[in-house]
Amino acid sequence: MGNDTVFVLLAGGKSERMGIDKGLLKYQHTFWILEQLLRISKTTISEVFIGLGYNYQHYFTAIPWFKNALSKSITFHGLNVKVVINKHPELGSFATLQSVLKAIKSSSYILLNPIDVPILNTSELEQIIDTQNLVVIPTYNKERGHPVKLHSSLWKQLINVAIKSNDARLDYQLRKLPTKNISFIKVNDCSIIKNLNTKPEWVSFLNKK
Repeated sequence: MGNDTVFVLLAGGKSERMGIDKGLLKYQHTFWILEQLLRISKTTISEVFIGLGYNYQHYFTAIPWFKNALSKSITFHGLNVKVVINKHPELGSFATLQSVLKAIKSSSYILLNPIDVPILNTSELEQIIDTQNLVVIPTYNKERGHPVKLHSSLWKQLINVAIKSNDARLDYQLRKLPTKNISFIKVNDCSIIKNLNTKPEWVSFLNKK
């Protein structure tokens, strides 16, 4: 059974430190971005938006149906997947986020996750999905992680933030909120605080798996 939460997966960066687009890293017998989608598909989520930017053509070459997902939702393991391109990736990840948010026509919650943070286990992800507040953030050993859940009244405001201003960062926006508007969910999955930015970090992650 689905719910009214939309998953937003951001994969618009240059991946300079990794040396290859992070979403196109090989994970077992698939690409990492498809593995991330597979993890999402095990939840009650039914709709996913993927934000691409730099090197989006690499994704289209490796996964041809991504190009088709620009104009319409494509079904992948029960998910309705839509792809959005940030035409100005040089403006950073917040610009990619804004590009995706502009494409979401509903007033759903969103779950926001960068491509380099592994999506946590299904049961704890469902806890985040089920928690109601303006913002919901998972924590591991008191450290904040992803995915971050945002109410529509908040994420719709993010669309109007001037992209070249100092406020064009999600963490800055969240700091402005009263503490009562943020729920923290303690989880046992350390995936939420990982940042797979370099080849050694990626290899270490694979070896631990």
